[in-house]
Amino acid sequence: MAEGWARHLKSDSIQPFSAGLEAHGLNTSAVQVMQEAGVDITSQKSQTVEEVETVPFDFVITVCGHADENCPVFTCATRVVHFGFDDPPKLAQNAKMEEEALDHYRRVRDEIRIFVETLPEVLW
Repeated sequence: MAEGWARHLKSDSIQPFSAGLEAHGLNTSAVQVMQEAGVDITSQKSQTVEEVETVPFDFVITVCGHADENCPVFTCATRVVHFGFDDPPKLAQNAKMEEEALDHYRRVRDEIRIFVETLPEVLW
């Protein structure tokens, strides 16, 4: 969702990449709630950090605790910063109904949008 917001809101100043420690595929609930907000992320893909490790990043932003604790060392001179958000799939796993699960995704989606709106200034 962060990559989607960055592409949607900041494409003039940010070239975002999204990667994780593991690739899990595109989350259909994330796709749905982003579409509700007018952002199409269906062209994005789930990829690992190894797939983008040759990109000369200015910043690497981790958005979940697991990634922050296990972030690999990057070969380029980059600054790694952490801005944590709740993990929607983890929150949604105990939801009794689909709408309740989607509400977790919507809340985190909106929190991520607020954060992305502060970029890149918040990084300096």
